[in-house]
Amino acid sequence: MAKRGEGADFVEALARGLDVIECLGTAARAMSLSEIATASDLARPTARRLLLTLAELGFVRVTGGSYDLTPKVLRLGMAYVGSTGLWDVARPHMEDLVRTTGESTSMTQLDGSDIVYVARVAVPKIIAIRVEIGTRFPAVVTSQGKVLLAALDADALDATLRIPSRAPGVAVPSVDVDRVRGQLATIREQGWALADEELAPGVRSVAVPVHDASGRTVSAMNVTVNAAETSVETLTQVYLPALVRTAAEVSADWALLQGRPQSEVSAVR
Repeated sequence: MAKRGEGADFVEALARGLDVIECLGTAARAMSLSEIATASDLARPTARRLLLTLAELGFVRVTGGSYDLTPKVLRLGMAYVGSTGLWDVARPHMEDLVRTTGESTSMTQLDGSDIVYVARVAVPKIIAIRVEIGTRFPAVVTSQGKVLLAALDADALDATLRIPSRAPGVAVPSVDVDRVRGQLATIREQGWALADEELAPGVRSVAVPVHDASGRTVSAMNVTVNAAETSVETLTQVYLPALVRTAAEVSADWALLQGRPQSEVSAVR
């Protein structure tokens, strides 16, 4: 559920509507009114009114007695991505990377203990998991998540690892915090992270950080391959250097964009 505010201007109805959207998003399937009311901790009549309102606005689809989200919900996430200018900056570089490697590349950002995909250029290859903009996975089992966790200080890392994952349909392993700290120290030093079939069998990826104008890690970029087709050696010795160059180009262009007057930034977008 959305965190409840205590200020006089807090709008409870909006918070409840967001609870419903989040509930449907994490379920990854159509849900009944009773299921939504229970998961959102709402009375059935309240849940029903919110669902019908969201349906009228085009964010929810009603099929028989079940409810699920429509693609229009993606506009909410893409509004955030677009507001940063990240996708506009990254897209041509990511497309060049895909042409170089013949493999898919994505960018993610950290949301709690999960990564969320904010940009992707895919190739039509068989991979064991489906990924699209807005997809969420536990950070600790992904290369991009490890890169983003490695950028946190000790207190922020401990707090982040205590947050339950909201990734639907993914088993989250128990976290050995000391082991994770050691792994992240290595990643921080070498500047990249590998995930070898940790998220799902057959999925292998390498990731590097993307920085803003101040040098802060704000996103991660990866190359994902089918483990049966591409070895760790090829991924780290051939694809990783290309990925490092691409992330550096995106970081440089993004820093340049951030340094421009707002009127010029808007014109570029």
